[in-house]
Amino acid sequence: MSDTLRSLSGLPATPASLSDSTLIMIDCQNTYTEGVMELDGVQAALDEAAKLLERARAAGIPIIHFQHDAGEGSPYDVRAEIGAIVDRVAPQGDEVVIHKQFPNGFVQTELDERLKAASASNLVLAGFMTHMCVNSTARGAFNLGYAPTVVASTTATRALPGATGSVSSDAVQAASLAAIGDLFGIVVPGVSDIPD
Repeated sequence: MSDTLRSLSGLPATPASLSDSTLIMIDCQNTYTEGVMELDGVQAALDEAAKLLERARAAGIPIIHFQHDAGEGSPYDVRAEIGAIVDRVAPQGDEVVIHKQFPNGFVQTELDERLKAASASNLVLAGFMTHMCVNSTARGAFNLGYAPTVVASTTATRALPGATGSVSSDAVQAASLAAIGDLFGIVVPGVSDIPD
């Protein structure tokens, strides 16, 4: 196995503890569970995301939920059921919900401001889609000096058209996680791989 840019740069290979992190739940919306945007493996990923959310709540750490909003009538219409957060991972109490219009959750949102105000540096990311908003937000976090960890089992994606033919969802998932793990963040297989 070849070295990652992380290892060559001397960056950490193991995640920070959950108790010293902020959980960011990315676009866990109904649109990914049905119809044209349904993701491969989405139900299993939501089950894992619910376990992670339960752990985060038990640890009393900050939790931020993202909802992508592409406007009325879109598959990401937050005013409609299709754009709502899936019930089993829906926000509770004073958990923050941020609407975004770009794949990178730091673009034109208050995320960076909120994290800085809380002196947060370690982020745990879960949600959808792996190749799009999870990947973009992990890169955005790294570029701003945060230390993101992506929990692979809480993410999912879909097959994509490619220059030489269709790329399977498994291949997109594997390549997306590998790209994050090469430099931008730590990727762990499952919820139990993040220490308390």
